[in-house]
Amino acid sequence: MSREELRDKLAEFRLDTRGVKDVLKKRLKNYYKKEKLMHKQPPSAEDYYNYICVIDFEATCEEKNQPEFTHEIIEFPIVLLNTQTLQIEDTFQQYVKPEINPQLSDFCINLTGISQELVEKADEFPKVLHRVVDWMKQKELGSKYSYCILTDGSWDMSKFLNIQCRISRLKYPSFAKKWINIRKSYGNFYKVPRCQTKLSTMLEKLGMDYDGRPHSGLDDSKNIARIAIRMLQDGCELRVNERLHGGHLLAVPSSTPIEGAPIPQMPRFR
Repeated sequence: MSREELRDKLAEFRLDTRGVKDVLKKRLKNYYKKEKLMHKQPPSAEDYYNYICVIDFEATCEEKNQPEFTHEIIEFPIVLLNTQTLQIEDTFQQYVKPEINPQLSDFCINLTGISQELVEKADEFPKVLHRVVDWMKQKELGSKYSYCILTDGSWDMSKFLNIQCRISRLKYPSFAKKWINIRKSYGNFYKVPRCQTKLSTMLEKLGMDYDGRPHSGLDDSKNIARIAIRMLQDGCELRVNERLHGGHLLAVPSSTPIEGAPIPQMPRFR
C-alpha cells in the first residue's frame, strides 16, 4: 500500500494519520491485531502499569565535557502519564543546587535555560529527592496504583542519578532501579536503527513537532510522554527493558513479567 492508501485506511478506522510510511503501516497492522485479540479476550487493566513516570534530568555541563567533569542534576522533572486515559495527569518540577560545580557554565545556561539564580535559590539534591518521594506517595504510586519509570535513553538513571546519589552520599533509590528506555522500545517496535531514536527524530517520524523549549527537563519529559502516548496508541506494550544492579547497567529480557516499581521511599545516607 502507498502512504496515501495507508492514510485513507487509517482515517476509515478513525486512527491517527500522521507519520512516515513505516509508522503508518505498523499502526494499521497493530490495529488489526488488537481487533482480532479483542474478539478473543477483552484486555485487562490489571495486566499493565496504571501510570508511567517520565523523567528527563538536566545536569551541569560544559561545551567540551572533559572525562573528569562531574555531572550534577540541576532539574528534576516528572510527567505523570495515565496509561488508561493516555493523558498527562500531572507534572512535578524542582531545580537543584549543585555542590561540586556551583557556578553554571555559560554553555549550560544557554543549553538548558536554567539560570544561575534559579540553582542558587534551589535546595540541594537530598531535599529535592525527599519532595519527589512525597509527591509520588501523594499520587499513591506503588500502593494503590502500579507504575514504572520511563526515560529517553539509559543515562538519566544509570549515569546522572547514579552519580548524583554518590555525590550526595545517598544510597540509590529502589524505585528507580528499573525503567523503560523509550529509545530501545521505539527502535524495536518500529524496526528502525538506533541513529533514528533521538527525541527530535522520533517526534518527526511520528508526524509531531517539538512542543516547548528543547533541553528544558520538563518540556523534554512532556514530549517524551507524547511519544509514549503515540506508541501505546499504535499497539506497543511499553515495558521495563533496563535496570541497574550493583552500579552496572543491565538489559531486562522482554519475556520478564510486567511488575510495577515499589512504593517510593527516601533512601538512606551512605
